[in-house]
Amino acid sequence: MPATQKPMRYGHTEGHTDVCFDDSGSFIVTCGSDGDVRMWEDLDDDDPKSINVGEKAFSCALKNGKLVTAVSNNTVQVYTFPEGVPDGILTRFTTNANHVVFNRDGTKIAAGSSDFLVKVVDVMDNSQQQAFRGHDAPVLSLSFDPKDIFLASSSCDGTVRVWNVSDQTCAISWPVLQKCNDVVNARSICRLAWQPGAGKLLAVPVEKSVKLYKRETWTNPFDLSDSSISQTLNIVAWSPCGQYLAAGTINGLIVVWNVETKDCMERVKHEKGYAVCGLAWHPTRSRICYTDVEGNLGILENVCDLSGKVPSSKVSSRVEKDYNDLFDGDDTSSAGDFLNDNAVEIPSFSKGIINDEDEDDDLMPAADRLRRRSHVLGDDENSADATLLNTGLHKEEGEDDQADSIHNLPLTKSQRPFYDGPMPTPRQKPFQPSSTPLHLSHRFMVWNSVGIIRCYNDDQDSAIDVEFHDTSIHHATHLSNAFNYTMGALSHEAVLLACESTDELASKLHCLHFSSWDSSKEWTVDMPESEDIEAVCLGQGWAAAATTALLLRLFTIGGVQKEIFCLPGPVVSMAGHGEQLCIVYHRGTGFDGDQCLGVQLLELGQKKEQVLHGDPLPLTRKSYLAWLGFSAEGTPCYMDSEGCVRMLNRGLGNTWTPVCNIREHCKGKSDHYWVVGVHENPQQLRCIPCKGSRFPPTLPRPAVAILPFKLPYCQTATEKGQMEEQFWHSVLFHNYLDYLAKNGYEYEESTRNQAVKEQQELLMKMLALSCKLEREFRCVELASLMTQNAVNLAIKYASRSRKLILAQKLSELAAEKAAELAETQTEEEKEEDFRKKLHAGHTTTEWSQPRARNQVEEDTEDREETVPEERPEPHNHGQNLFQSANSPDMPALKSGAVFSSSQGRVNPFKVLVNSKEPAVSMNSTRSTNILDNMNKSSRKPIPLNRAANNEKSPVIKPLVPKPKSKQASAVSYFQKKASQGDKTEEIKENPKNSSSETPAVCPQNSENQRPKTGFQMWLEENRSHILCDNPDFSDEADIIKEGMIRFRVLSAEERKVWTNKAKGEPASDGAEVKKRKREICEAENREEAAKENLDLSKKQKALDLSANQKLSAFAFKQE
Repeated sequence: MPATQKPMRYGHTEGHTDVCFDDSGSFIVTCGSDGDVRMWEDLDDDDPKSINVGEKAFSCALKNGKLVTAVSNNTVQVYTFPEGVPDGILTRFTTNANHVVFNRDGTKIAAGSSDFLVKVVDVMDNSQQQAFRGHDAPVLSLSFDPKDIFLASSSCDGTVRVWNVSDQTCAISWPVLQKCNDVVNARSICRLAWQPGAGKLLAVPVEKSVKLYKRETWTNPFDLSDSSISQTLNIVAWSPCGQYLAAGTINGLIVVWNVETKDCMERVKHEKGYAVCGLAWHPTRSRICYTDVEGNLGILENVCDLSGKVPSSKVSSRVEKDYNDLFDGDDTSSAGDFLNDNAVEIPSFSKGIINDEDEDDDLMPAADRLRRRSHVLGDDENSADATLLNTGLHKEEGEDDQADSIHNLPLTKSQRPFYDGPMPTPRQKPFQPSSTPLHLSHRFMVWNSVGIIRCYNDDQDSAIDVEFHDTSIHHATHLSNAFNYTMGALSHEAVLLACESTDELASKLHCLHFSSWDSSKEWTVDMPESEDIEAVCLGQGWAAAATTALLLRLFTIGGVQKEIFCLPGPVVSMAGHGEQLCIVYHRGTGFDGDQCLGVQLLELGQKKEQVLHGDPLPLTRKSYLAWLGFSAEGTPCYMDSEGCVRMLNRGLGNTWTPVCNIREHCKGKSDHYWVVGVHENPQQLRCIPCKGSRFPPTLPRPAVAILPFKLPYCQTATEKGQMEEQFWHSVLFHNYLDYLAKNGYEYEESTRNQAVKEQQELLMKMLALSCKLEREFRCVELASLMTQNAVNLAIKYASRSRKLILAQKLSELAAEKAAELAETQTEEEKEEDFRKKLHAGHTTTEWSQPRARNQVEEDTEDREETVPEERPEPHNHGQNLFQSANSPDMPALKSGAVFSSSQGRVNPFKVLVNSKEPAVSMNSTRSTNILDNMNKSSRKPIPLNRAANNEKSPVIKPLVPKPKSKQASAVSYFQKKASQGDKTEEIKENPKNSSSETPAVCPQNSENQRPKTGFQMWLEENRSHILCDNPDFSDEADIIKEGMIRFRVLSAEERKVWTNKAKGEPASDGAEVKKRKREICEAENREEAAKENLDLSKKQKALDLSANQKLSAFAFKQE
């Protein structure tokens, strides 16, 4: 059976770490750069005994109840084991001792130092010391001959020496190592070792091979190497039987050879590629314990069966991968079985298999499969290379089948021609977000923005504690854990717990509905037989559970079973928020350490729909999913094991955008952050810092840290890169406002306004920077992201900067934006007309709603009339330049529609009536008023309607509305309240800019309340002529439509006469009347010119005006 690699764990801080076993193999003893020596009962020991021996501990050795350490205070100290009581100092050096070893019987120790000395000291009488001089550089490592005759040492001077212990002379020296001046600069620590027993061979790691030297003759009969070794070997260790030799490299590869056959038995790759600096065989079991230079501790199980009963030599090269407590428990997945059943040899190493099963029932089938495979290979002589056959058949023949299969082991190398590709990655096991591993006795079942669920599973008690961050939701609760619940979820409404099935009990789903108004606040559901719950989550009014049967079961929060649907693959994790459910599952088998995950996002409200249809979940290479959840505002987020946090970008087709890399905030390589929540307003990533671990302990209570978000844009050190990152950062983190508005949730309008203002300011700053750099094409690109009013500001900036070509391009862009806006409104009107026609009874539908809509229009008009009174004077120079560009009436990007709303007031009927054109009119008026504030040459306030005409008419192409819109326009003007002269003129000049889609009503309803307009008086006198010419007209709407067409044909003077008639009496100020008449004539002339151009080509994007007229119009220089 191949060696299995248990999940590595944090042992010490970063730096050199050493490891050894005690005489019985009951304890693993490690020392590290933190100066601690820890005694582990097993790899899962969460509370190892620890003793501090100094600032740093470089090496440790254990024999006969004596623990010896080489410490940074230049001493070699001895402690009792396992008590850890100091027992004196054995020897001192003038600098650090680098390595210490016991002899075979534990009576002597040998220590090597950076002062070039090697000392041998009697443990019982430290006065008995021997010094070995001859090295010209710091000593790297030492090894005692099992017969205590020789002592081998390696040094930074590039030599390996063998000393006679009795006379302290050098027997032989080999200059085989690379020279260096200090241990920290050494490419390899060259931990050599004598073969146990008779000590026939000395193993020395040199470059990429292990040189073996014969005792006394000091010849080099052979070397051990393997094609998988790509970096220098660092350390070697013999098995207790002396048959196998293990070696570790500086890039984390562990290789095991059978010295007798010279065959490579095992190849195991460190998951992170860290250098292996400690290696120790268990005294009796086929187990290897190892440490790396980052302070991590790991174990390899089943490394060649030392009893020889199982032909473990048949195991081909395997690569093992630690998922850091992610894959706890037994691995019974089909992927693991596939890998075990199809073990092959590969030159490049992928992430491997975690399998904690040591049961004999699992070992035997694997051995049988290997026997069958070896028989097939042995029978087919043509399938193997002749050299490999000779290597495998050098044993004597005539033995039984099992012996043949053992001797034919090297034939596994002949599998390479059959498959030499990437190896499948074991599937990630299901987990609950923000929970700690199951094997811990004290663990977090969940930690989120609502509260914390802790689980205590001691020998005396098994309980669950629920704590709420806001105690007003519910008080803290203590629950018994008789059913051994392992999964938990927490919301503002309930606590959801689940457990796996046992031989006696089925898998259970247990809900504590503490927000229920009745007295029954708990319910439990048993799963069907052979179906276990693997993941649970809670939402608003619902609960979900994913099972091993690839089913997702939905429940109401009160316990009613709802829909059941199939999952495309085994679930990995789930998260819920409001009406959203996010599911991550295995959509296939990954290769070379990559997970192949898919994600589904569903809406479970009244409008049930699937947003993400099993799309691939992006992950960093060779990583796995570490956390899944929603932001507090309802945006799906997740984090992978490499620390990359990604968020769903709803504004870009539901793609995933990286928003933070928590590894940038970690101080050490072994440090991590444990995510507990994400907030978009304020923008916060809430995490718990974990020193030397991936998860926090339950006690003491961890502190939550807040990390900032940063999008990985290029050149963020430059001003341009910073502003680009800030702009798209703002856009991404305010997409949730659109989602809330679309789904009917409440949100603060001021938040959206502030976001739009911030985005437009950034765009203007980037445009100004691009102007200074003479990047005019880039300026147009930036302007395409602006709102219409911000583009107007950009045109003015370009005109004042004397960049006329740029100003012209921006003017064309503004005209295109206006045309797109009008086209979008026209399409929306068509859709609205189509929806109305679908309803039965067109007359009822068209004539039953106008009164309510007209009331809305009146309310809107009243607010329009009060706006100028509330605003500051137009020439207030202290007013913000960006107030117009950042008006809340405009969208952040090209949205195709412009919405207007008052600050702090929202019209609840606005979306229902879909009155688009009044919004345009209001927005034009408001924006022009602000932009006029920038025109310091102006002396008097400009009427709102005139300013709007001056801004829009020379550039924006006026589109003729649909007939329905004209009818609505007339109706709205019949009911306008002409409380101000400017308002009346605006109605006359721009009847189409204030249209509504409401059908017409009889004008008699409002004649008694409001003064008549010129068009109304003209229509009354000419109604009979219209009816004579069109006897088929039966609806008032048709009459108004025909009347509007005829009224527009009249000359400007004739229309002015009707307007004066409607006024009744002239204004008191004659000069003001003349000025207003002149403005009316100019506006009407421009309007007719625009209409003539429109008649020539309805699809023309802009009026055929000269560039100078456009520039002057958009720079607001036209009076």
